Amino acid sequence: MRDTSGKRDLEYVTIHGHRRAYLRIGSGPALLLLHGLGCDHTTWGPVLDALAKRYTVIAPDLLGHGSSDKPRADYSVGGYANGMRDLLSVLGIDKATVVGHSLGGGVAMQFAYQFPERTDRLVLVAPGGFGPEVTPAIRVVTTPGFHQITGLLTLPGIRHLSTAALRILSRSPLRQTRDLGEVAAIVESFADSRTRAAIRHVVCAVVDWRGQIITMTDRAYLTEDMPMCVIWGSDDMVIPVRHAETAGAVSPGVRVEIVPNAGHFPHRDHPQRFVKILHDFVRSTVPARYDPQRWREHLRSGGDPGVRQAEAGESPISVLPGA
Repeated sequence: MRDTSGKRDLEYVTIHGHRRAYLRIGSGPALLLLHGLGCDHTTWGPVLDALAKRYTVIAPDLLGHGSSDKPRADYSVGGYANGMRDLLSVLGIDKATVVGHSLGGGVAMQFAYQFPERTDRLVLVAPGGFGPEVTPAIRVVTTPGFHQITGLLTLPGIRHLSTAALRILSRSPLRQTRDLGEVAAIVESFADSRTRAAIRHVVCAVVDWRGQIITMTDRAYLTEDMPMCVIWGSDDMVIPVRHAETAGAVSPGVRVEIVPNAGHFPHRDHPQRFVKILHDFVRSTVPARYDPQRWREHLRSGGDPGVRQAEAGESPISVLPGA
C-alpha cells in the first residue's frame, strides 16, 4: 500500500494480533522515527529521503494512528515502547538510534529506559516529559464528551470548512499559527471514530487537567552513558521551548539544539537543518554500550555521582595537581 504522499510503500506486520504499518527505506545504521500524537509516519516526509541516504529508516504508525490498527488496547508510553521493541525484533534490527517527536519523544525515552541494550542514541524532538506545561488543546481531549463533540465537529461539511480555515491561517506570518496546517491533518483523522477513541486513551495516559503526568526528570541521570540530543523549535506553541533548558539541566552531557523560526515540528519547518543536526550528532557520537553493572550502579546511586564514586572506591572530590 502507498502512504498518503503517494510515493512510498507501506509494509505491514501483525504483532500480538494487531496489524502495524511501517515504512522501511534506505540502508546503513538503523534510525527508528516515532511520530507525535495524532500524526503518523508521514510527519517525517520532508526528511525521509535525506535520512535514507545514510541510514535504514524505520518509521512506523504507532498503534491507534495512521494505517495501524486502532484496538481497545494499552496506549501508555510503556505499552508503545514494548510495541517498538517487538517491531524491531520482527524486522531483525537489534539496535537503533531512536528519534521521537512530541508523544514519540516520550515513547523514545521510555524505550531507552526499558531497553538500553537496544538503544544506540536518543534524539528527542520537542518531546513531552520535561515539565507539566502543554497546550490546552491537548488537555481538552481528556474532558467528558470529547468523543461525541469531536464527532459532530468532524462531520464532512463542518470538517472541510474548519480544516480549510486552519490551513489558511497556517500560512500567515504569525508564529502562533505556524503549526495549524499540522493540526488540520489531525482534525481530518478524527473523522474516524476509532482514531478519536484511541487518541483519547493515549492522552488520558499522559495528561490530565493540570498538564503532563509523565516525566523523565527523575530518571534522566540514566542517560549519562547514552548520547542524547534534544531539538526544539524556538516558537513552539504546543510544548514550551523552555523545557529544553530542563532537559539540559537534568541530563548529563545532553546536546540541546534550538531551531530558530520553527514551531512544534522543526523537522517540517526546516528539514535540511534538522537532517544536518541529526547527522552531525550521530557522526560525532559513539553508540551506547549497555553495561549491566554500571546500570545497577546508576540505579543504586539515584543519580548522585558521589554515591557511585564511593561505591566504586573513588573519591567523589577531584583534587587538582599541586593542591
